[in-house]
Amino acid sequence: MEKVHLKEKLSLFSDHWNPRIVGELNGQHVKLVKFQGEFVWHRHEEEDELFYVLKGEFDMQFRDKTVRLREGEFIIVPRGVEHRPVAEKEVAVMLFEPASTLNTGDAGGEMTKEELEKI
Repeated sequence: MEKVHLKEKLSLFSDHWNPRIVGELNGQHVKLVKFQGEFVWHRHEEEDELFYVLKGEFDMQFRDKTVRLREGEFIIVPRGVEHRPVAEKEVAVMLFEPASTLNTGDAGGEMTKEELEKI
């Protein structure tokens, strides 16, 4: 049992759309990620996802609406719901999701990260 200092962990990387695992509990991964720009439209058929904004802000786009998320706010995207995060400027986000979750869900492609680094 050791504490995790989020600012320290975030300082260890600068790339975008490449989540790092910073903790595990009950089959869930706690991940940190930085992103900027548009991600791919995708869905997760079996997993819910929680996005918690640590620094900055971004839009979570859904096919029928867009939700703006700012520091200290989170959103839970239910399984099966198509979504796409978009950030005009760099944002730092903590994710809570099942360990089986692929970042690009059903979309696949070059942005998919199958093996995540633990930091």
